[in-house]
Amino acid sequence: MVADRRPIVLGLTGNIACGKSTVLAILHELGAEPVDADAVYHALIEPGEPLWAALRAEYGPEFVTANGQIDRRALGARVFADPAELARLDALTHPAVVAEIERRIETTAADVIVIDAVKLFESGLAAACDAIWLVTSPPEEQITRLIARNGLSRAQAVARVAAQPSIEAKLARAG
Repeated sequence: MVADRRPIVLGLTGNIACGKSTVLAILHELGAEPVDADAVYHALIEPGEPLWAALRAEYGPEFVTANGQIDRRALGARVFADPAELARLDALTHPAVVAEIERRIETTAADVIVIDAVKLFESGLAAACDAIWLVTSPPEEQITRLIARNGLSRAQAVARVAAQPSIEAKLARAG
């Protein structure tokens, strides 16, 4: 961050496959610095990163591919099938993702930074935001997008949509 100036922090949230990335791209074109929480997470689970080691220790070597990457598809299949497993993963990963995003807020030279996070409220990132935008989409559209974008089966896509926090609860929290 330049001098004592803090950027305006916009939280962008909504459930999986709702169109947040499209909104983020538009805001980026208008000059905002984008921070995609999923991309931060993916960078933090690269081999050699502390979060990679924590995931390997927590879930075992069967969740590491032959080339040393965390097997995100296998891990996703496990955690999206069981709410307790998803909560366990979130408890392990959210602190590291939040810390990295907070570091970016403190060091950016941008006037506006946009945090794109499905779990903006659940992770505690909403507290860092000056305003929050909620992007929504009908569940059937989310399922269609997940199948096309992620190569999931319909059952896998339905499970991922069902595992998302309630849009109504997010709407109430977004104000």
